[in-house]
Amino acid sequence: MTWLARARADIRHRRGDVRSRAALSAAAVIRRAGLLALAAGVAAGLAAGATAAAGLPLGPVARVALPGPSVRFDYVSIDPGSNRLYIAHMNASELLVFDLRTRRVLRTIPAPGVHGVLAVPQVGRVFASATDAHELLTLDARTGRVLNRAPAGRYPDGIAYDPVERRVYVSDETGGIEAVFDQKGRRIATVALGGDAGNVQYDASSGRILVAVQTRNDIAVIDPRSSRVVRRVAVPGCEHPHGLLIDALRRLAFVACDGNAMLLTLDLKLLKVTGKALVGGSPDVLAFDTSLHRLYVAAESGEAPSSPRTPTA
Repeated sequence: MTWLARARADIRHRRGDVRSRAALSAAAVIRRAGLLALAAGVAAGLAAGATAAAGLPLGPVARVALPGPSVRFDYVSIDPGSNRLYIAHMNASELLVFDLRTRRVLRTIPAPGVHGVLAVPQVGRVFASATDAHELLTLDARTGRVLNRAPAGRYPDGIAYDPVERRVYVSDETGGIEAVFDQKGRRIATVALGGDAGNVQYDASSGRILVAVQTRNDIAVIDPRSSRVVRRVAVPGCEHPHGLLIDALRRLAFVACDGNAMLLTLDLKLLKVTGKALVGGSPDVLAFDTSLHRLYVAAESGEAPSSPRTPTA
């Protein structure tokens, strides 16, 4: 593990004390034309195709106090059918179930060091990576009951779901693998990545799993049927790729490079980088508004870039 990977792992656990002074203990629920999102903690957004100064078509409609200490949050995931938002309150070791209609917390579920969370309405399950317990938790989406716990590696983090093969993928960041589970949360395979694992995404167009491999500065392409890496895609200009998001319709992937605060656009048809943009320090989670074609980048530094520029593609 490189010094950057070690530092990143340490920051994930220890940054809460510093961030608690800057982070919000409340959540801002933001809505535009039926789009619901939760902004917890400190995040910096860059809209793709527009400068930061252009403004965003979003506005806060409510502030809702959340339970627990004012420490770091991580991933969130929405179940649009039930109007529930699942919030990883990482440094509080709690998974919060938030009702977007009534704007209140329905339940709090113990989950040691929870990082990743993913609601999968098709199977009525919610998957969460309990990093400090080194496990994947499988929850009943209706009751919130933990149905299964399974080993997920040294440092389980981001989660993706393949709806065709019905498999769950968990990035074990420092273990350098993708841990593979069935839809019941049972460990069924391990995919060696050859480097520290960043975020993982399912590409609906190709039916493949893509993983950012941080210490190789590339993207690994996994065949879900064979559970093997079948291709590697270089991302020149990216140091330590961590965040990853796929726009399957336009055949694009966006890669957040936390080593040099860059956002790369990767053409999935050509398998080459076609655009770059400077973003806030330590970029991590990405979100995409499909209606407005705007990409949001959460920067762990809580800072916007000093000289933001628009992506070149």
